[in-house]
Amino acid sequence: MRHIPIVTAAAEHTSQVVKGRGSTWALPHRFERLGRVDVDDGWTCERTGWPGEGQAVQTHVREERVRTILAGNDSPDIGFDLSINPYRGCEHGCIYCYARPTHSYLDLSPGIDFETRIVAKVNAAERLREAFMAPGYEPQLLNIGSATDAYQPVERRLRITRSILEVMCEFRHAFSVITKSSGIERDLDLLVPMARQRLAAVYVSITTLDPQLARVMEPRAASPERRLLTIRRLADAGVPVGVSVSPVIPFLNEPDLERILEAAFSAGARSAFSIVLRLPWEVNPLFQQWLAQHFPDRAKRVMSRIREMRSGRDNDSRFGSRMTGQGVWATLLRQRFEKTVRRLGLDQSREGLDLTQFRRPEVIAPCGQQSLF
Repeated sequence: MRHIPIVTAAAEHTSQVVKGRGSTWALPHRFERLGRVDVDDGWTCERTGWPGEGQAVQTHVREERVRTILAGNDSPDIGFDLSINPYRGCEHGCIYCYARPTHSYLDLSPGIDFETRIVAKVNAAERLREAFMAPGYEPQLLNIGSATDAYQPVERRLRITRSILEVMCEFRHAFSVITKSSGIERDLDLLVPMARQRLAAVYVSITTLDPQLARVMEPRAASPERRLLTIRRLADAGVPVGVSVSPVIPFLNEPDLERILEAAFSAGARSAFSIVLRLPWEVNPLFQQWLAQHFPDRAKRVMSRIREMRSGRDNDSRFGSRMTGQGVWATLLRQRFEKTVRRLGLDQSREGLDLTQFRRPEVIAPCGQQSLF
């Protein structure tokens, strides 16, 4: 069978801005064998759900039953051993998201498809329980939501993340969550008793305090003010909470680094970490197109500074430098961060969680109660 490429205006559309979407570009992924050209035929693009004038781009959720749910980490730059991502793709639409290229493996665009074609792992809790019950399983540091947000909008309806937390509670397995959503407050009834036993910690990502910048950079995530309120509510409930000021983007959110840390500390955060912008694979052209579209006055300066921190390249994937960058500007950023966290008394290490309490169901009490064994 001969494959015929789809040629529409939407296939390479890069000029319009659609409210609530980080990217409107159906950027071809790196495995595609067919090229596309920009031709305006006046029709809606079925492949991306591109709207007509005045219409919104709809989000589509595909339910999937996965074989495994735990992913191992072999990077020395990351402070956990295992991760769980209940969803593939993320409706928050953060333009800088380093997970965008993973949609290429689904034969979908890391651009508009990543934020409008969401895959929900509906049997995640079932697979997690099987993994924990395996005789050879040993508890390790585990993070939820490291690639795509576990509390993105569809979680309100599907409750996959909550079902995962219930399994964590059942087995008394320690875990951390990273999110930029206030939706995590829904699960305080599970988080609080586990936090009391040093089994849970939360990190809230705050990239800017400027609501206007947040709207274009991470359009469907909670506002900066709302995220600060989430930190306050978690902290008041007794859940250890930290802040991630990531990614730091020169001349966009970088000038506010100290103010973000101060605001998070005032809200109740007691630890912090920060990562410099990464532009792996398709994120690079997506980010540069977005940058030229929204900040044409400083686009060249931003990219020039990024290259200074990446040894002259747009991206540096090497362990040891990919999270921090190199050179004078990267050093200055680290010094600013470290000086501020020391002044505030923020901890740069991750929350110490207790992996020794892991038990299989036959020897544990209901969640939130102490075991008799």
